[in-house]
Amino acid sequence: MTQSITIRKPDDWHLHVRDGAMLKAALPFTAHNFGRAIIMPNLLPPVLNVKDAIAYRERIMAALPEGSNFKPLMTCYLTDDTDPNEVEIGFKDKVFTAVKLYPANATTNSTYGVTDIRKAWKVFERMEKIGMTLLIHGEEVDPEVDIFDREAVFIERRLTPLLKAFPKLKVVLEHVSSRIGVDFVREMSPQLGGTITPYHLLLNRTDWLGWGLKPYMYCMPVIKTEDDRKALVEAATSGDGKFWLGTDSAPHAVAKKLAVTGAAGLFNAPVAIESYAKTFAKEGKLDKLEMFASLNGPKHYGLEPNEDTITLGTEEWTAPEEMKVDGPEEKALIYRGGEKIEWKVVARKLAHVHTATCGCK
Repeated sequence: MTQSITIRKPDDWHLHVRDGAMLKAALPFTAHNFGRAIIMPNLLPPVLNVKDAIAYRERIMAALPEGSNFKPLMTCYLTDDTDPNEVEIGFKDKVFTAVKLYPANATTNSTYGVTDIRKAWKVFERMEKIGMTLLIHGEEVDPEVDIFDREAVFIERRLTPLLKAFPKLKVVLEHVSSRIGVDFVREMSPQLGGTITPYHLLLNRTDWLGWGLKPYMYCMPVIKTEDDRKALVEAATSGDGKFWLGTDSAPHAVAKKLAVTGAAGLFNAPVAIESYAKTFAKEGKLDKLEMFASLNGPKHYGLEPNEDTITLGTEEWTAPEEMKVDGPEEKALIYRGGEKIEWKVVARKLAHVHTATCGCK
C-alpha cells in the first residue's frame, strides 16, 4: 500500500559541507530538501571568528543551486583562546547562531578544540548572558576510556558540571548515540536538547563489525549496541520536544574514508530525510516526523518553522553509491549507496507559490 506524508520543510541542525570542490558537490543534496542547516566550523583552518564565518557563508551561498532559498546558520569553533567579545559580536550581528565545542582530538579536524573545558568558562558565562546556544560533541578523549563509553563518561565528567555551573546556558548534545545520552537529555531538559542522526537510528555495531568491517559505517561517536539504537528510535519517534533532527552528514574523499586509518563520518545527506521516514514508518509514528524534523529544532533556537513543505511517498529508488567531486578528491561514498530506498521526496511546495514535482534521486 502506497503511503505519503506532507510536512513542513525540515531543517538540519548538524551538517558538514566542507569547502571548495567538496562543498560544491555536497551542498545541493541538503539544499533540495532542507530549509536551513547549522553549519559545522571544523574546516582547516577552522571558523574561529566573525570574519571567518562571513567568508565561509559567502562561499556556501555561492555554491547553492540556482533559485534555492536554503539558509546556512553559521557557528564559531571554540578553542582555549576564544574571545567572549568576538562571540557576542557575531551573535548580535546575526553571523553566529551557536558556538561549537569539540574536545581536542575527539573527531575530524578537532585538533584546535578545547583541551580543558574550564578554559572556556568565560565564553560560557557570556553565552549564558546573551542567550546563545552551545553545541557539544560529547565524547571524553581520555585514552583510558573505552570508545563505546566516551559519551557516557563525557556526560559524567564534563557535561554534568557544566550544566550545573551555567543553569541558564542553552546546550545541545549533538549526535546522541546511547541510552545513557537519551536519558540524560530527558533529565536535563529544557536546558539540554539532543540531535539524532539517521544512521544511529538504523544501525548497531553488529551491522558495522559483525560480517566484515564496513569502514563506511565508521563515525564519531561510534555506532553502539542494539539497546542503544532502540533507545534512540524511541526518543526520536516519541514526539518529545527534547530531540530533533541533525544528520551529522560528513563527506570524505573515498581515499581518506577507506585509508588504513579511516576518517570518521557518514555522508548521508542524499538519503537523510528518506532514512528518517523509514524509521518513523517502521515504528508506526509517521505522524511524529514533522515534529522531530521541522518543529522541535526551530523552537529551541527561537525561530519560526519553515512555511515551505515537502511530500514523502513510498516510491522505491536506488541511492547512488558515490558522489563525484571535481579535483583530486574525485568522489565520496554515500551512506546507503546502492541500496533500494523505500521513501522518496516526491514533491516540494513553496509557500504561496506553486507545487514543484521532484525529479531528483
